[in-house]
Amino acid sequence: MKKVLTALLATAMLLSLTACGSSAPAVSSAPSGSASSAPGDAAFESSILFCGSTSLYPIISSLASSFTDEYVTWDKVDATFPGDNISIYVAPGGSGVGASAVIDGTCDFGMIARSIKDSEKEALGEGYTEYVVAKDALTVSVNAENPLCGLTDDLSTDTIRQIFSGELSTWNEVDASLPAETINVYIRDLSGGAYEVFQKAIMGDSEVTASATQSASMTELATNIANDPWSIGYAGFGAYNKANQNGQVLFAMKVDGVEANEDSIISGEYTVQRPIMFVTGKALTPSQQAFVDYVFSDVGYKVVEDNGYIPAFTA
Repeated sequence: MKKVLTALLATAMLLSLTACGSSAPAVSSAPSGSASSAPGDAAFESSILFCGSTSLYPIISSLASSFTDEYVTWDKVDATFPGDNISIYVAPGGSGVGASAVIDGTCDFGMIARSIKDSEKEALGEGYTEYVVAKDALTVSVNAENPLCGLTDDLSTDTIRQIFSGELSTWNEVDASLPAETINVYIRDLSGGAYEVFQKAIMGDSEVTASATQSASMTELATNIANDPWSIGYAGFGAYNKANQNGQVLFAMKVDGVEANEDSIISGEYTVQRPIMFVTGKALTPSQQAFVDYVFSDVGYKVVEDNGYIPAFTA
Protein backbone atom coordinates (compact mmCIF):
# COMPACT_ATOMS: atom_id res chain seq x y z
CA MET A 1 0.00 0.00 0.00
CA LYS A 2 2.83 2.40 0.90
CA LYS A 3 4.54 1.76 -2.44
CA VAL A 4 1.28 2.31 -4.26
CA LEU A 5 0.91 5.66 -2.49
CA THR A 6 4.45 6.56 -3.52
CA ALA A 7 3.69 5.81 -7.16
CA LEU A 8 0.39 7.71 -7.07
CA LEU A 9 1.90 10.83 -5.59
CA ALA A 10 4.85 10.65 -7.97
CA THR A 11 2.33 10.86 -10.82
CA ALA A 12 0.48 13.70 -9.15
CA MET A 13 3.73 15.56 -8.57
CA LEU A 14 4.71 15.25 -12.21
CA LEU A 15 1.43 16.89 -13.15
CA SER A 16 1.94 19.65 -10.61
CA LEU A 17 5.47 20.32 -11.86
CA THR A 18 4.41 21.33 -15.37
CA ALA A 19 4.60 24.95 -14.31
CA CYS A 20 8.20 24.60 -13.10
CA GLY A 21 10.92 26.46 -14.91
CA SER A 22 14.29 25.49 -16.33
CA SER A 23 17.10 23.47 -14.81
CA ALA A 24 20.48 24.08 -13.26
CA PRO A 25 23.72 22.33 -12.14
CA ALA A 26 24.90 21.26 -8.67
CA VAL A 27 27.89 21.28 -6.27
CA SER A 28 29.14 19.29 -3.29
CA SER A 29 28.93 19.33 0.44
CA ALA A 30 28.49 16.06 2.30
CA PRO A 31 26.08 16.38 5.22
CA SER A 32 27.18 16.11 8.80
CA GLY A 33 25.55 13.66 11.16
CA SER A 34 23.29 16.34 12.56
CA ALA A 35 21.79 19.27 10.73
CA SER A 36 19.40 22.03 11.69
CA SER A 37 15.79 21.10 12.31
CA ALA A 38 12.49 22.89 12.42
CA PRO A 39 11.54 24.83 15.55
CA GLY A 40 10.15 22.64 18.32
CA ASP A 41 6.74 24.31 18.22
CA ALA A 42 6.26 23.75 14.50
CA ALA A 43 3.72 21.14 13.41
CA PHE A 44 5.37 17.81 12.69
CA GLU A 45 5.69 17.14 8.96
CA SER A 46 5.05 13.49 8.21
CA SER A 47 5.41 13.83 4.42
CA ILE A 48 8.63 14.46 2.47
CA LEU A 49 8.72 15.23 -1.25
CA PHE A 50 11.70 14.75 -3.59
CA CYS A 51 11.60 15.52 -7.29
CA GLY A 52 13.99 15.96 -10.20
CA SER A 53 16.94 13.96 -11.52
CA THR A 54 16.15 10.57 -13.05
CA SER A 55 19.70 9.51 -12.12
CA LEU A 56 19.09 10.00 -8.40
CA TYR A 57 15.47 8.83 -8.59
CA PRO A 58 16.12 5.05 -8.26
CA ILE A 59 18.41 5.59 -5.25
CA ILE A 60 16.05 7.83 -3.28
CA SER A 61 13.01 5.83 -4.35
CA SER A 62 14.59 2.59 -3.12
CA LEU A 63 15.60 4.17 0.18
CA ALA A 64 12.16 5.73 0.65
CA SER A 65 10.59 2.28 0.24
CA SER A 66 12.99 0.50 2.59
CA PHE A 67 12.74 3.27 5.21
CA THR A 68 8.93 3.15 5.09
CA ASP A 69 8.85 -0.65 5.18
CA GLU A 70 11.20 -0.77 8.16
CA TYR A 71 9.55 1.87 10.33
CA VAL A 72 5.99 2.37 9.00
CA THR A 73 5.21 5.21 11.43
CA TRP A 74 7.41 8.09 12.58
CA ASP A 75 7.32 7.14 16.27
CA LYS A 76 9.20 3.95 15.36
CA VAL A 77 11.99 6.13 13.96
CA ASP A 78 12.17 8.30 17.06
CA ALA A 79 10.02 7.88 20.19
CA THR A 80 9.62 11.67 20.42
CA PHE A 81 7.90 11.75 17.00
CA PRO A 82 4.12 11.28 16.62
CA GLY A 83 2.65 8.03 15.35
CA ASP A 84 1.86 9.42 11.89
CA ASN A 85 2.37 7.19 8.86
CA ILE A 86 5.64 7.80 7.03
CA SER A 87 5.06 9.30 3.57
CA ILE A 88 8.10 9.86 1.36
CA TYR A 89 7.27 10.67 -2.25
CA VAL A 90 9.80 10.64 -5.07
CA ALA A 91 9.03 11.94 -8.58
CA PRO A 92 11.40 11.97 -11.56
CA GLY A 93 11.38 14.76 -14.12
CA GLY A 94 14.97 15.88 -14.73
CA SER A 95 17.45 18.08 -12.91
CA GLY A 96 15.88 21.23 -14.33
CA VAL A 97 12.52 20.31 -12.84
CA GLY A 98 14.16 19.48 -9.52
CA ALA A 99 15.93 22.85 -9.31
CA SER A 100 12.84 24.82 -10.30
CA ALA A 101 10.50 22.89 -8.01
CA VAL A 102 12.59 23.30 -4.86
CA ILE A 103 13.00 27.02 -5.62
CA ASP A 104 9.24 27.38 -6.13
CA GLY A 105 8.46 25.35 -3.02
CA THR A 106 6.71 22.59 -4.98
CA CYS A 107 8.92 19.98 -3.30
CA ASP A 108 11.11 19.74 -0.22
CA PHE A 109 14.22 18.51 -2.01
CA GLY A 110 15.32 19.01 -5.61
CA MET A 111 17.26 16.08 -7.06
CA ILE A 112 20.02 17.31 -9.35
CA ALA A 113 22.64 15.47 -11.43
CA ARG A 114 25.01 18.33 -12.24
CA SER A 115 26.58 21.33 -10.55
CA ILE A 116 24.20 23.89 -9.14
CA LYS A 117 24.12 27.25 -10.89
CA ASP A 118 24.97 30.36 -8.92
CA SER A 119 21.56 31.80 -9.83
CA GLU A 120 19.79 28.73 -8.42
CA LYS A 121 21.84 28.78 -5.24
CA GLU A 122 21.03 32.46 -4.87
CA ALA A 123 17.31 31.80 -5.40
CA LEU A 124 17.35 29.23 -2.60
CA GLY A 125 18.81 31.81 -0.24
CA GLU A 126 21.00 31.61 2.83
CA GLY A 127 19.48 28.27 3.82
CA TYR A 128 20.88 26.57 0.70
CA THR A 129 22.33 23.15 1.49
CA GLU A 130 23.37 20.42 -0.89
CA TYR A 131 23.68 16.74 -0.08
CA VAL A 132 25.98 14.95 -2.51
CA VAL A 133 25.03 11.28 -2.65
CA ALA A 134 27.21 9.97 -5.46
CA LYS A 135 29.76 10.76 -8.11
CA ASP A 136 28.85 9.97 -11.69
CA ALA A 137 30.47 10.33 -15.08
CA LEU A 138 29.13 10.37 -18.61
CA THR A 139 30.64 7.49 -20.55
CA VAL A 140 30.89 7.94 -24.30
CA SER A 141 29.41 4.54 -25.11
CA VAL A 142 28.78 2.62 -28.31
CA ASN A 143 26.96 -0.65 -28.80
CA ALA A 144 29.33 -3.49 -27.86
CA GLU A 145 28.74 -5.08 -31.27
CA ASN A 146 29.98 -2.01 -33.14
CA PRO A 147 33.14 -2.98 -35.10
CA LEU A 148 34.69 0.28 -33.86
CA CYS A 149 35.36 -1.55 -30.59
CA GLY A 150 37.81 -3.85 -32.40
CA LEU A 151 39.71 -0.90 -33.86
CA THR A 152 40.10 1.46 -30.91
CA ASP A 153 39.06 2.04 -27.33
CA ASP A 154 39.77 5.78 -27.41
CA LEU A 155 38.18 8.84 -29.00
CA SER A 156 39.42 12.42 -28.80
CA THR A 157 37.20 15.20 -27.52
CA ASP A 158 37.25 16.72 -31.01
CA THR A 159 36.12 13.49 -32.68
CA ILE A 160 33.33 13.06 -30.11
CA ARG A 161 32.21 16.64 -30.72
CA GLN A 162 32.18 16.04 -34.49
CA ILE A 163 30.10 12.88 -34.07
CA PHE A 164 27.55 14.41 -31.72
CA SER A 165 27.25 17.60 -33.79
CA GLY A 166 26.58 15.61 -36.95
CA GLU A 167 29.80 16.71 -38.67
CA LEU A 168 30.63 13.02 -38.90
CA SER A 169 27.40 11.30 -39.83
CA THR A 170 28.45 7.80 -40.92
CA TRP A 171 30.80 5.36 -39.22
CA ASN A 172 33.22 5.16 -42.17
CA GLU A 173 33.87 8.87 -41.62
CA VAL A 174 35.18 8.01 -38.16
CA ASP A 175 37.39 5.23 -39.58
CA ALA A 176 37.58 4.33 -43.27
CA SER A 177 37.53 0.60 -42.50
CA LEU A 178 34.07 0.84 -40.92
CA PRO A 179 30.86 0.41 -42.94
CA ALA A 180 29.01 3.49 -44.20
CA GLU A 181 26.25 3.03 -41.65
CA THR A 182 24.53 6.10 -40.24
CA ILE A 183 25.73 7.11 -36.77
CA ASN A 184 22.69 7.13 -34.47
CA VAL A 185 23.23 9.60 -31.63
CA TYR A 186 21.38 9.18 -28.32
CA ILE A 187 21.22 11.88 -25.65
CA ARG A 188 19.22 12.80 -22.55
CA ASP A 189 16.32 15.19 -23.01
CA LEU A 190 17.12 18.85 -22.60
CA SER A 191 15.78 19.03 -19.03
CA GLY A 192 18.28 16.41 -17.87
CA GLY A 193 21.45 17.44 -16.04
CA ALA A 194 23.54 15.23 -18.34
CA TYR A 195 22.74 17.41 -21.34
CA GLU A 196 24.30 20.46 -19.68
CA VAL A 197 27.31 18.50 -18.39
CA PHE A 198 28.05 17.05 -21.83
CA GLN A 199 27.55 20.40 -23.53
CA LYS A 200 30.05 22.07 -21.22
CA ALA A 201 32.65 19.28 -21.15
CA ILE A 202 32.57 18.17 -24.81
CA MET A 203 30.46 20.30 -27.13
CA GLY A 204 31.51 23.81 -26.17
CA ASP A 205 29.98 26.22 -28.69
CA SER A 206 28.79 23.38 -30.95
CA GLU A 207 25.23 22.11 -30.76
CA VAL A 208 24.21 18.46 -30.66
CA THR A 209 22.71 17.37 -33.98
CA ALA A 210 18.96 17.88 -34.28
CA SER A 211 18.68 14.25 -35.43
CA ALA A 212 19.81 12.95 -32.02
CA THR A 213 17.24 10.80 -30.20
CA GLN A 214 16.38 12.21 -26.78
CA SER A 215 15.84 9.81 -23.88
CA ALA A 216 13.65 10.47 -20.84
CA SER A 217 16.10 8.86 -18.40
CA MET A 218 19.62 7.46 -18.21
CA THR A 219 18.22 3.95 -18.07
CA GLU A 220 16.32 4.57 -21.29
CA LEU A 221 19.40 6.11 -22.91
CA ALA A 222 21.56 3.08 -22.03
CA THR A 223 18.84 0.75 -23.31
CA ASN A 224 18.61 2.66 -26.59
CA ILE A 225 22.36 2.28 -27.15
CA ALA A 226 22.21 -1.42 -26.24
CA ASN A 227 19.40 -2.00 -28.78
CA ASP A 228 21.07 -0.21 -31.72
CA PRO A 229 24.31 -1.65 -33.19
CA TRP A 230 25.18 1.69 -34.85
CA SER A 231 24.55 3.87 -31.81
CA ILE A 232 26.60 6.19 -29.66
CA GLY A 233 25.49 8.12 -26.58
CA TYR A 234 26.62 9.50 -23.23
CA ALA A 235 25.40 6.87 -20.78
CA GLY A 236 25.92 7.72 -17.12
CA PHE A 237 28.50 5.60 -15.26
CA GLY A 238 25.77 4.12 -13.06
CA ALA A 239 23.48 3.34 -16.00
CA TYR A 240 26.45 1.91 -17.93
CA ASN A 241 27.38 -0.46 -15.09
CA LYS A 242 23.78 -1.61 -14.62
CA ALA A 243 23.31 -2.20 -18.35
CA ASN A 244 26.40 -4.45 -18.41
CA GLN A 245 25.53 -6.43 -15.27
CA ASN A 246 24.50 -9.55 -17.20
CA GLY A 247 27.02 -9.27 -20.02
CA GLN A 248 28.56 -6.42 -21.96
CA VAL A 249 26.10 -4.61 -24.21
CA LEU A 250 27.74 -1.17 -24.03
CA PHE A 251 31.39 -0.31 -24.68
CA ALA A 252 32.74 2.88 -23.11
CA MET A 253 35.39 4.71 -25.08
CA LYS A 254 38.26 6.44 -23.32
CA VAL A 255 38.12 10.21 -23.75
CA ASP A 256 41.49 11.68 -24.73
CA GLY A 257 43.14 8.52 -23.42
CA VAL A 258 41.40 8.52 -20.02
CA GLU A 259 39.12 5.64 -19.08
CA ALA A 260 36.01 6.27 -17.00
CA ASN A 261 36.59 4.23 -13.86
CA GLU A 262 36.31 4.76 -10.13
CA ASP A 263 39.88 6.02 -9.71
CA SER A 264 39.81 8.47 -12.61
CA ILE A 265 36.38 9.81 -11.62
CA ILE A 266 37.34 10.32 -7.96
CA SER A 267 40.66 11.97 -8.92
CA GLY A 268 38.97 14.19 -11.51
CA GLU A 269 41.24 12.92 -14.30
CA TYR A 270 38.14 11.83 -16.19
CA THR A 271 36.59 15.23 -16.73
CA VAL A 272 33.14 14.35 -18.12
CA GLN A 273 31.65 13.89 -14.68
CA ARG A 274 29.04 15.32 -12.33
CA PRO A 275 27.74 15.16 -8.76
CA ILE A 276 24.48 13.35 -7.98
CA MET A 277 22.75 15.22 -5.16
CA PHE A 278 19.66 16.76 -3.67
CA VAL A 279 19.34 20.34 -2.47
CA THR A 280 17.09 22.46 -0.30
CA GLY A 281 16.85 26.07 0.77
CA LYS A 282 15.36 25.47 4.19
CA ALA A 283 16.47 24.08 7.54
CA LEU A 284 15.61 20.42 7.88
CA THR A 285 12.55 19.39 9.85
CA PRO A 286 13.04 16.52 12.34
CA SER A 287 11.45 14.03 9.93
CA GLN A 288 13.61 15.24 7.04
CA GLN A 289 16.75 14.99 9.16
CA ALA A 290 15.87 11.41 10.11
CA PHE A 291 15.50 10.37 6.48
CA VAL A 292 18.62 12.27 5.34
CA ASP A 293 20.57 10.41 8.05
CA TYR A 294 19.19 7.17 6.62
CA VAL A 295 20.28 8.13 3.07
CA PHE A 296 23.85 8.63 4.33
CA SER A 297 23.91 5.42 6.36
CA ASP A 298 25.36 2.00 5.54
CA VAL A 299 22.04 1.17 3.89
CA GLY A 300 22.26 4.20 1.63
CA TYR A 301 25.89 3.46 0.78
CA LYS A 302 24.96 -0.01 -0.45
CA VAL A 303 22.02 1.27 -2.48
CA VAL A 304 24.30 3.80 -4.20
CA GLU A 305 26.76 1.00 -5.05
CA ASP A 306 23.96 -1.33 -6.19
CA ASN A 307 22.88 1.34 -8.66
CA GLY A 308 26.36 1.41 -10.21
CA TYR A 309 27.48 4.76 -8.77
CA ILE A 310 30.45 5.79 -6.64
CA PRO A 311 29.28 6.82 -3.15
CA ALA A 312 30.34 10.40 -2.34
CA PHE A 313 30.29 9.78 1.40
CA THR A 314 31.59 7.44 4.06
CA ALA A 315 28.75 5.83 5.97
